[in-house]
Amino acid sequence: MNPRDWNTRADDRAARLARADRALAERGTPLAGKRVDASAIGTLLEAVLEPGDRVCLEGNNQKQADFLADALVSLDPERVHHLHMVQSVLALPQHLDVFENGIASKLDFSFSGPQGARIARLASAGRIEIGAIHTYLELFSRYFIDLTPRVALIAAQAADAEGNLYTGPNTEDTPAIVEATAFSGGIVIAQVNEMVDGRSTPLPRVDIPAGWVSFVVQAPRPHFIEPLFTRDPAQISEIQVLMAMMAIKGIYAGYGVQRLNHGIGFDTAAIELLLPTYGESLGLKGRIARHWALNPHPALIPAIEAGWVESVHSFGSELGMEDYIRARSDVFFTGPDGSLRSHRAFCQAAGHYACDLFIGSTLQIDLHGNSSTATLGRIAGFGGAPNMGADARGRRHASAAWLQAGREARAGRSGAAGTPRGQKLVVQMVETFREHMQPAFVERLDAWTLQEQTGMDLPPIMIYGEDVTHILTEEGIANLLLCRTDEEREQAIRGVAGYTAVGLARDKRAVENLRDRGVIRRPQDLGIDPRDATRNLLAARSMRDLVRASGGLYQPPRRFRNW
Repeated sequence: MNPRDWNTRADDRAARLARADRALAERGTPLAGKRVDASAIGTLLEAVLEPGDRVCLEGNNQKQADFLADALVSLDPERVHHLHMVQSVLALPQHLDVFENGIASKLDFSFSGPQGARIARLASAGRIEIGAIHTYLELFSRYFIDLTPRVALIAAQAADAEGNLYTGPNTEDTPAIVEATAFSGGIVIAQVNEMVDGRSTPLPRVDIPAGWVSFVVQAPRPHFIEPLFTRDPAQISEIQVLMAMMAIKGIYAGYGVQRLNHGIGFDTAAIELLLPTYGESLGLKGRIARHWALNPHPALIPAIEAGWVESVHSFGSELGMEDYIRARSDVFFTGPDGSLRSHRAFCQAAGHYACDLFIGSTLQIDLHGNSSTATLGRIAGFGGAPNMGADARGRRHASAAWLQAGREARAGRSGAAGTPRGQKLVVQMVETFREHMQPAFVERLDAWTLQEQTGMDLPPIMIYGEDVTHILTEEGIANLLLCRTDEEREQAIRGVAGYTAVGLARDKRAVENLRDRGVIRRPQDLGIDPRDATRNLLAARSMRDLVRASGGLYQPPRRFRNW
């Protein structure tokens, strides 16, 4: 019997590296250390890729390896095909062009917001086989188990002559991708914005060691970054101000929430901008919202300047916040050069285990409290919400907010259901009608129809109802922790669903009984007069106000400037 070869992955990597070396030399653009000429990127990819490879193309929430994406799309599908793409975000058209061009066939991902409609069409037409839709930390975890990339295509700010990488403020997913690939016999190709010699001009810091990197190419243009969480205060409505007031007084103050994460949108931006004004008037400074898992939201600047925020750990960065972050290193996680070190995997872990509250929006909520952003004709994915918005069953350390939520959930219960433990606060904050007068509350989620149409194993539900503790609308707050039956839960949800069909079908007597018990609380029950909910309460009412609040350190991207 022949002995087994236990080094096939290392041998495979060596063979691919040798193929690349030969192909580049034959083309007349030989390797210079690990550096590849930008004009030869197609040659490199065709040399290292094989049909059926699992490939991680760095498509993040914000940072995109767009030069490498362009190159991948341009490959000959006769030579490179049936790739299995594993990437957290499909943000660019190129991310789906690889499927239409016959280069890739299977996909595992987390979020596809900008491409949600197109991916639904391709999936329905059989052009894409979807393995699963993940939350970020789930997908990163599978990189180390059963979705390990054979080739990773990543983006960094700079590289030195040896191949060390500086990833800059938008480090995001890069460490998780590179470590999984480099330590399993894979190939790592990095596009960078600039090259330095490493001696006369050293990197600001080394985020990815050269030993983990196979090839470096200086792209002809800086990689694309989307300022995803940046919101213009001028677009915050008075309804959103009212809802933010209820969140602060009815939930943040009520539970003493000090460690938290905000989802994307104007609703949560309004909360951030009300902390130094409305929150201050309630005497809440130092009692709530001290520690954050959050991108460096410009909307948080006034609260930081007013001394509300002690620490912020970030998934990614926001364009224009670089100088402000450097000047506020006590608040943000920064390197010796003062630049932000973001890390999506670690921040997702922090949001799951170390935060007491997640608050975010959604597109649809059903009568069980299940929440989804998957609607007919769109497969948008979930991003980090299923992780951030899930009760951490493995958590064992206590905090006041966590314990209070746990007591409310288990009061009167016995047996295993009554075993004392805490619970994470998971708040879905929505206006009863979203854009184009589409109701946010529905009897049946579109996710069920999407499951039937695509053959998914499960309906694409973003946050399960059993994890949702509160639903907040312009009508009030429904505290689902206090519900003891499915019927109570349904009426609590109907009770804040406004003039949607779900809301109009409420049992008025049951809803009033729930209000008497404090399960439903209207603004008036919280001592909030809706007439006081004006934009004058916002600590900044425009992007220019945010610049002023930062002392001129914040430089908004061009699209947010109107001066």
